[in-house]
This record gives sequence, C-alpha cells and structure tokens, in this order.
Amino acid sequence: MPNIEDVEQPVEQPYQDDKHIQDEREVKTDVHTQLYDGVQRRMEQRHMQMIALAGTIGTGLFLNSGRIIAHGGPVGALLAFILTGSIAYSTLMCLGEMAIFAPISGGYIHFAERWVNPAIGFALGWQVSIQYCISAPSEIIAANILVSFWDEGFSQAHQAAYITAFIVVAALINYAGVAWFGEFEFWMATMKIILVIILIVTALVIDLGGGPQQDRIGFRYWIHPGPFAPYYGNSDVGRFLGWFTNLVQAAGSYMGIEMVIVAAAEVKNPRVALRKAVKRLFWRIVIFYVLLIFLVSLIVRYDDPKLLQSKGTSASSPFVLAMTRAGITGLPHFVNICVLLSAFSSGSSLMYSASRMIYGMALRGYAPRLFARTTKRGLPIVALTLVNCFMPLAYMSISKGASTVFNWLSNLTALSGYVVWGMVGITYLRFKAGVEANGIDRRSFHYYNRMQPFTALWVIFWATVILLFNGWKVFTRGNWSPSDFVIAYIPVPIFITLATGFWLVKRPQWLKPAELDMFSNIPTDEMVAYEEPPPKNAFMKVANVLFT
Repeated sequence: MPNIEDVEQPVEQPYQDDKHIQDEREVKTDVHTQLYDGVQRRMEQRHMQMIALAGTIGTGLFLNSGRIIAHGGPVGALLAFILTGSIAYSTLMCLGEMAIFAPISGGYIHFAERWVNPAIGFALGWQVSIQYCISAPSEIIAANILVSFWDEGFSQAHQAAYITAFIVVAALINYAGVAWFGEFEFWMATMKIILVIILIVTALVIDLGGGPQQDRIGFRYWIHPGPFAPYYGNSDVGRFLGWFTNLVQAAGSYMGIEMVIVAAAEVKNPRVALRKAVKRLFWRIVIFYVLLIFLVSLIVRYDDPKLLQSKGTSASSPFVLAMTRAGITGLPHFVNICVLLSAFSSGSSLMYSASRMIYGMALRGYAPRLFARTTKRGLPIVALTLVNCFMPLAYMSISKGASTVFNWLSNLTALSGYVVWGMVGITYLRFKAGVEANGIDRRSFHYYNRMQPFTALWVIFWATVILLFNGWKVFTRGNWSPSDFVIAYIPVPIFITLATGFWLVKRPQWLKPAELDMFSNIPTDEMVAYEEPPPKNAFMKVANVLFT
C-alpha cells in the first residue's frame, strides 16, 4: 500500500452482499482495494452534462469536415459520419452501463483489467495515455495556427509565445482542481453549442437563398458534381474507397467522446449524472455531427479546390468557404475565435483525461506508485505534472522537420482510438457474462441497455474491419510507402506487444465469468448520493432544468 499522507478521502467500501461479505483485512489486501483512491467528487452535474454535450469537440469537426467532403462527396461524408457516430454511441452505451455500475477511478482501463485480464488493462491504459498525451499538444498546435488568421507577421518567435501562453493557461486550469476545470469546460462547451447553432442557422440561410446573393442552392451540389466523390478513380469502387477512407477521418472528430466516463470518479451523484450524460450524447451526435455535416454538404461542392487547401485557420473551414461564396462578411472572424477556443478547450480536456488515466493505472500497479499521489483536495498532481511534460511537444510545429515527425505521431492516435473502442466492446461482453454468471439482474441497474450485446458486437465488428483495411492505399500500384504502412497498422502491434509483455512477466490468470469480481470497491448508492443545493438565482434555475 503506498504511503499517500495527504489523501483524506477514505477508500470506498464494497457492496455488502450475502455471498461476498469481506472482513477488514480482506478488503485491505484485495487487488482492487489495496490502494487508497484520493480523488474527490467535486464536479457538478451541470459540468458533466456540458462536457458530455460538447467537451471534446475540437478542430476536427469545424475544419476537417471539408477534407472529408472532398474525399467522399456530400452523401459519402454524411454516411461516414452516421456510421462512425453509430460506432461511437455504441461504445458509449457499453461504457455507460459499466461506469454507472462501477463509478470508480480508472474508467474503462480498470474495467478491462478487472473483467477481461490485467494484461489487457495494462496495454489499453498505456496506449490511451500515450494517445492523449500526444493529442493534447496537437490541439495546442491547432490553436496556435488559428491565431495566424489575424497575425500577419506569424514568425517563429510569435508562435513560441502563443504556444507558451496556451500551455501555461491550460496547465493552470487543470492544477486549479476538478471544480475549476469543470466550470471552465462548462462555459467552453456553452460557447461551442452557440457556435454550432449559428453555423446551422447560417447554413440553412445560405442553402435556402437568404444570403446577400440570394442564390437558392437546395440539393444542387448533390446532383452536380454528384453525391459521391471519385476518390480513387471514377468508378463505383473508387467512390466506395472514398467513403471507407472517411471512416478513419470522421473518427478523428469523435475521438475523446469517451472522456465523460473518465470523470465518473470525480462527479457528484455519478450514477444519476452519468446516466443523463450518456443518453444526451445521442443528441450530441445527431445534431453536432450528423446534422452539421448534412447542412455543410448542401452548401459546398466537393470539387471546390479550396477544400483541400487547408491553412489550419477558419479560412479552410467549409462553413467559412460557403459564407465567402455567399458574400457574407464578418462571421469568419467570429468563427475563428470560437474554433480557436474549441481547440484550446479540447487540449485542456485531453490533459485532464490523460492525468486521470495515469492516476488510475498507478492505483492498480500499472504505473509507478508515485503517480497515485494526490493533494488534500484530490488532485492527482504527480500524474498531471507528467502529462504536462508532454506539452512542449507543441514546439515541434515551429520546426518543419520536427513538425513532420509530430504529425506522423498524431496520425497514429486516430487509429489507436479504434483499438480502444474495439476493446471496450470486448470488455462489455465479459462484463455482461460476469453479471449473469453472478446472478445479478442487469434490469435493476440505473442504466440498462436493451440493445446489448448487439451494440458491443457492432463496435467490435467495425473496429476490426477498419483496423484491418484502413491501409488499403499502400497496397495499390505505385502507392507503397513504408511510413504510411506503419501509420496504418502500428497501433495494433503496439497493443499486442504491451499485453504480451505484461502477460509474460506477470502471468495473470484468465478467469471464468463466474470468477470475475463484480463486487469489491464498488460504492453503494448511499455512498455517492448527493442532493443538489437549491438554485441561488434565475440563471442557476435555468441551468438546473437543462442540466440536472
């Protein structure tokens, strides 16, 4: 047991089930309860709900959607976002049921370790932590480039200053504690929602001919140049490959959507908050992704040359392109401000998630125990400091050669996301088998999904297909590239190597469903119940209605 002197919150006690009564000594030596969990529940329900709605939306949705339309055409892009959204939401349904049953530190990393095998939990934990530690600086880079929209003398010195400012502010927000982080993300998510509403209304106005040029577009661009782009040759196969390629690119916009589960150990009344958050994620996917990509597919042509001339600012956004074509001025500056704040917010959120992942692994012996140390207010300060050590990677964007290496590493993180989603589906199947083998009625859960296990199988199927065939282009004539091959397939060997290495050293036992631990260290409803205080003003009354 690590000596964490400054932790005040006691370890959560297990359910007192007739068949699983544990004395104090057994609880202290149990593999899941031998380490104190020092994080504290300081995040409000409204924080959780807004993080679920818009917390991790970064530059992918607002900028990269143009590249997706160029590769797949309007219908191809829409279908790619619908399918990828169904995979993401199916993943959240799996995670939601497990996290609401066991709202404890470690999230799905601990679920994989407990209900699949410790080797899988170890591999998944480090792969996700590395993924987030690399993704966070990439969002800082995006925020830095977005500033160039206004800075005409965008020198290396200016870039270094902007990056430093973004890193320092993001770190301060996280070091201030989960309550301050939650409040910051609440307002950032509110801003993103306002931006999405403005973009939806603007796209409708442009499409229906309400712009200065009064050109009613309708479905004109779906007819000419057509619904699907000839991504790889002007044939049905070439159009199909454009759609299939977009499955990976669209996933980049959804990645991090599972972050809401990571906060389960730090939100008040987690079972109620998480249940609402998971259900509302469906509407986030439908409105923020599917509806938005549908509307933008109506107002830009997939063969517009500017769609692929990405400058990293709002000038490369399909929304701004459509505004410019329609003669609307002024809005691009507002859009750039909102996208810049979205990128910064996403980087801060990834910093939070990575620190909690590393903290959860340290609790269970998968990382040095030093990273399990928390402050008296429940901040995993050592794990957070480790994550901040990765943030200077953002300075690599200033050097052209280093930027190429960093972009290569960043591309790996999108595919690592499919490894994570696939393993979440497998973890859920084991969880469901363990619940049934231990005689627990899933229908009594606070969140019970009737579509299981089909949603878990849906995630596993598509994750497998995409991971196997996403590198199809390197096998075509004249397109072989060793670096592209590595980018397309290295996430799976990394995961297998981590899992195999852990198994060879530790030799963890493979448990039957009836042997899975479904009881220890899982808090009762009474332990995590929290009664929201009455609202103090009109704004809080509205917030309570909307978000609690």
